[in-house]
Amino acid sequence: MTAGDKLAYGLLGAPLAMAALPVYVYTPKLYGEEFGLGLALTGLILLLSRVVDTLQDPWLGRLADTLQHHRFGWKRLIGVAALALAVAFIALFNPPAMSQSALMVWFGVTLVLVYTAHSAINITYLAWGARASGDPHERTQIVASREGFGLLGVILASLLPMALGLWLEGAARWLAFSLAFAGLLLLSSWVLYRHVPQPARKAAAPQRRGLLQPLRHPPFLRLATLFLLNGLAIAIAATLSLFYIQDVLDLEAYSGALLAAYFISGALSLPLWLRLSRAIGKVRGWLLGSAIAVIAFVWATLLGAGDLWPYLVICLLSGSALGADLAMPAAIAADIIPEQEQGNTAGYFSIWSLIAKAVLALAAGLSLPLQAGLGYQPGGGDGLLALALLYAGAPCLIKLLSAGLLLRWRHSLEVSHAA
Repeated sequence: MTAGDKLAYGLLGAPLAMAALPVYVYTPKLYGEEFGLGLALTGLILLLSRVVDTLQDPWLGRLADTLQHHRFGWKRLIGVAALALAVAFIALFNPPAMSQSALMVWFGVTLVLVYTAHSAINITYLAWGARASGDPHERTQIVASREGFGLLGVILASLLPMALGLWLEGAARWLAFSLAFAGLLLLSSWVLYRHVPQPARKAAAPQRRGLLQPLRHPPFLRLATLFLLNGLAIAIAATLSLFYIQDVLDLEAYSGALLAAYFISGALSLPLWLRLSRAIGKVRGWLLGSAIAVIAFVWATLLGAGDLWPYLVICLLSGSALGADLAMPAAIAADIIPEQEQGNTAGYFSIWSLIAKAVLALAAGLSLPLQAGLGYQPGGGDGLLALALLYAGAPCLIKLLSAGLLLRWRHSLEVSHAA
C-alpha cells in the first residue's frame, strides 16, 4: 500500500470513533431529560440495546467472512452499513414529536440500528486492515493510521457539540452535529471504496466451526486476555476521569482541555511507536508502553486540589504511552491469525470487538459501585482518597498484571502466521 492508500484506509477510523462517544454521553441526557422519557426507562433501553449489540458481533463477523467470497464483497458491505448508520444516527438524535410510548420504540430501534451498522462496519474494517498487507511492519503502519484518525474522531466528538452550542440551540445543534457526522462517514466510506484495494479473497474454514472458534487458537486466546486486561485498565481510568478532575483536583473547568491533551499526546506519539516496533518488535514496544503508562500515571494517586500542571504532565506522559496500546495489540492480532484461518479474519475481529465492548461494561459495572461503596459521592468531600486510588492505582495494578503476562507469553505472540 502507498502512503496515500494508508491514509485513505485510516480516514474511516475518525467517524467510527466519533459515533461512539455521543451515544454513550449525550443520549441519556437527551432522552432521559430533554425528551421526557425518564432516566430509569432510558437506562433500561440503553442496557438492553447494548446486550443486543454485544451478542451480535460474532454473527456479524461470520456475515463479513461469508460476503468476502461473493461479488457483494467487503466494500459494498461497508457502503451499505455506512448509509444505514448515517440515517440511523440522524434519526437517533432528531426524533419527531410523538407520544412517550412511540418515543420509547423510536429510541430502542434507532439505537439497535446504530449499534448494528457501526459493528458491521467496524468488524469488517478491522479485518480489512489485518489483511491489507502481508508485511508485519506495514500492517502496524496501517493500524496506526486507523487509530490516529480514531483519536481525531474522539476529539471531534468531544469538541464539536460544544462548539455548535455557541451558535445553535436545542434541536438545531443536534441536527447540525448528526449531519456533520453523516457527511464525514459517507465521505470516508467513499474514499475507502474508491482508493483502497480490497484484500484478496481467502478460502474460508468449514462453516461447522463455532462462532468462538478463534479462542481455541492459543496465541489469540492469550492476546485476547491481554487485550481485555489492558483495556479494562484504560476503561476504569476513563470512567472515573471526570469525577477525579472535578472532586480530587477541583479543576472541572479544565476537564475538556486536559482530556484533549491526553488524546493529542497519544496521536502525536504514534509515529514514534511505529519506529520502535520496527526496531525492537511489537511485543517489546507494547511492554515499553505499559511501563511508561504505569510510571507516569501512578503519581495521580498523590495529587490534590489545584494540581493543574502536575496533572497536565501526567496526561501528556501517559497519553504518549496510549499510542502503544492503540497500535500494537491489533497489529499483533493480525500477525498471529493462522494462515489457514485468513479467510475467517472478520470472525477473529468480531471477538476483538466483543471484548472491547465487554471491557466498557465491566469498567462501569465494577468501578462505579465500588467507589460508592467506599464512601465517595460526586460533588462531596468524602471518599476522595478512595477515588484517587481507584482512578490511578487500580489501573496501574491491572497494567502490571497484563505486562507480566505479556512478558510470559511474548514468544508465542511474536510468531507471525502461527500454524
